[in-house]
Amino acid sequence: MSLQTQIENKVKAAFDVTFLQLENESHMHSGPADESHFKLTLVASEFDGLSKVKRHQAVYKALSDEMPQFHALALHTFSPAEWEARPDVADSPLCKGGSKA
Repeated sequence: MSLQTQIENKVKAAFDVTFLQLENESHMHSGPADESHFKLTLVASEFDGLSKVKRHQAVYKALSDEMPQFHALALHTFSPAEWEARPDVADSPLCKGGSKA
Protein backbone atom coordinates (compact mmCIF):
# COMPACT_ATOMS: atom_id res chain seq x y z
CA MET A 1 0.00 0.00 0.00
CA SER A 2 1.38 3.41 -0.93
CA LEU A 3 2.19 5.96 1.75
CA GLN A 4 -0.39 8.28 0.22
CA THR A 5 -3.10 5.64 0.67
CA GLN A 6 -1.96 4.98 4.25
CA ILE A 7 -2.24 8.70 5.06
CA GLU A 8 -5.68 8.97 3.47
CA ASN A 9 -6.95 5.92 5.35
CA LYS A 10 -5.63 7.15 8.72
CA VAL A 11 -7.17 10.60 8.24
CA LYS A 12 -10.54 9.13 7.24
CA ALA A 13 -10.50 6.88 10.32
CA ALA A 14 -9.57 9.71 12.70
CA PHE A 15 -11.89 12.49 11.53
CA ASP A 16 -15.47 13.07 10.42
CA VAL A 17 -14.30 14.08 6.95
CA THR A 18 -16.41 16.41 4.82
CA PHE A 19 -13.69 16.92 2.22
CA LEU A 20 -10.22 15.42 1.84
CA GLN A 21 -7.65 16.04 -0.86
CA LEU A 22 -4.13 14.69 -0.49
CA GLU A 23 -1.72 15.77 -3.20
CA ASN A 24 1.67 14.18 -3.68
CA GLU A 25 3.96 17.12 -4.42
CA SER A 26 7.22 15.15 -4.33
CA HIS A 27 7.85 15.85 -8.02
CA MET A 28 8.20 19.56 -7.15
CA HIS A 29 11.19 18.94 -4.89
CA SER A 30 14.73 17.68 -5.24
CA GLY A 31 15.65 14.18 -4.19
CA PRO A 32 14.87 10.68 -5.29
CA ALA A 33 11.87 9.98 -3.00
CA ASP A 34 8.52 9.40 -4.73
CA GLU A 35 6.48 10.08 -1.59
CA SER A 36 8.31 12.76 0.37
CA HIS A 37 6.15 15.90 0.13
CA PHE A 38 2.37 16.05 0.54
CA LYS A 39 -0.31 18.73 0.67
CA LEU A 40 -3.42 17.85 2.68
CA THR A 41 -6.64 19.82 2.48
CA LEU A 42 -8.97 18.54 5.17
CA VAL A 43 -12.45 19.66 6.18
CA ALA A 44 -13.76 18.05 9.35
CA SER A 45 -16.31 18.91 12.01
CA GLU A 46 -13.69 18.28 14.71
CA PHE A 47 -11.96 21.51 13.65
CA ASP A 48 -14.90 23.72 14.59
CA GLY A 49 -13.68 26.14 17.26
CA LEU A 50 -10.07 24.90 17.23
CA SER A 51 -7.06 27.07 16.48
CA LYS A 52 -4.87 26.25 13.52
CA VAL A 53 -2.22 24.88 15.89
CA LYS A 54 -4.69 22.52 17.61
CA ARG A 55 -5.98 21.33 14.22
CA HIS A 56 -2.46 20.56 13.02
CA GLN A 57 -1.64 18.78 16.27
CA ALA A 58 -4.71 16.58 15.80
CA VAL A 59 -3.60 15.63 12.28
CA TYR A 60 -0.03 14.96 13.44
CA LYS A 61 -1.37 12.71 16.22
CA ALA A 62 -3.50 10.75 13.75
CA LEU A 63 -0.47 10.31 11.46
CA SER A 64 2.13 9.61 14.17
CA ASP A 65 3.14 6.27 12.63
CA GLU A 66 3.45 7.71 9.11
CA MET A 67 5.25 10.97 9.97
CA PRO A 68 8.78 9.48 9.93
CA GLN A 69 8.17 8.16 6.40
CA PHE A 70 7.90 11.54 4.65
CA HIS A 71 9.70 14.89 4.70
CA ALA A 72 6.91 17.48 4.53
CA LEU A 73 3.17 17.79 4.98
CA ALA A 74 1.48 21.09 4.11
CA LEU A 75 -1.76 21.27 6.07
CA HIS A 76 -4.84 23.25 5.12
CA THR A 77 -7.51 22.49 7.72
CA PHE A 78 -11.04 23.88 7.80
CA SER A 79 -14.29 23.46 9.67
CA PRO A 80 -17.26 22.76 7.38
CA ALA A 81 -18.54 26.34 7.84
CA GLU A 82 -15.16 27.82 6.93
CA TRP A 83 -14.92 25.63 3.85
CA GLU A 84 -18.44 26.53 2.77
CA ALA A 85 -17.61 30.23 3.06
CA ARG A 86 -14.30 29.96 1.17
CA PRO A 87 -13.59 26.61 -0.50
CA ASP A 88 -10.13 27.24 -1.89
CA VAL A 89 -6.50 26.63 -1.04
CA ALA A 90 -3.46 28.49 -2.36
CA ASP A 91 -1.11 26.71 -4.72
CA SER A 92 2.11 25.44 -3.21
CA PRO A 93 5.23 27.45 -4.02
CA LEU A 94 7.91 25.94 -6.21
CA CYS A 95 10.84 24.40 -4.36
CA LYS A 96 13.84 26.71 -4.17
CA GLY A 97 16.32 24.21 -2.75
CA GLY A 98 18.46 21.41 -4.09
CA SER A 99 18.55 20.74 -7.81
CA LYS A 100 15.17 22.43 -8.47
CA ALA A 101 16.43 25.97 -7.80
